[in-house]
Amino acid sequence: MFEQKIVAVTGGAKGIGKAITEAFQQEGAQVCVIDLLPGGYYTGDVADQTVLEDFAHKLISNYGHIDYLINNALPLMKGINTCTYEEFNYALRVGVTAPFYLAKLFAPYFAPGGAIVNISSSRDRMSQPQTESYTAAKGGIAALTHALAVSFAGRVRVNSISPGWIDTGYTVYTGPDAYQQPAGRVGNPLDIANMVLYLCSEKAGFITGENICIDGGMTRQMIYHNDFGWTLGERQS
Repeated sequence: MFEQKIVAVTGGAKGIGKAITEAFQQEGAQVCVIDLLPGGYYTGDVADQTVLEDFAHKLISNYGHIDYLINNALPLMKGINTCTYEEFNYALRVGVTAPFYLAKLFAPYFAPGGAIVNISSSRDRMSQPQTESYTAAKGGIAALTHALAVSFAGRVRVNSISPGWIDTGYTVYTGPDAYQQPAGRVGNPLDIANMVLYLCSEKAGFITGENICIDGGMTRQMIYHNDFGWTLGERQS
């Protein structure tokens, strides 16, 4: 399906990004990974403007065009008690600025049928304490998605995915960890990679500007103390 397609994946060296990379490769695509970890197509920090420019220049010099851009690099997660001004801005550069700038750099080079898939998070709509930098970045990329979809109308489809609990070690959970989720299990990276490939395929040709939540149904589940077996413990100070 993706024979000889050119794919850029940020943060593709491990976890969800690695699963996305391998899934494309199994379908015959040429995948260009940019990551802090060495060993891939390009080693560098997507928070750095010059790194993004050099990565884009290298890819276009090598292949002349791009088919799919997957923005997956992981922002820093720190909370309001400990996150500094610089750290918060760093999280936004990784999670929002880099996807925007790569889309801008690659804009003239997308082949017909091109697509961008941004990896957001179910934290774009719900939170735990002390997660402000990560949550803000994920909310930002979800909103950036529909803005880019409108700007790229007729040229490049742009969608995002919001994963819930995804165990990157493919651990199979039982008991409460599993059955608290309406799907009955914890997710794994292939749950996300499969959707990325679908959104890049012709089968998704009428889908753009969407944010698809893949979370086993957790964000659709209403929870109230003492209802249906749910109980709330003492609030931790």
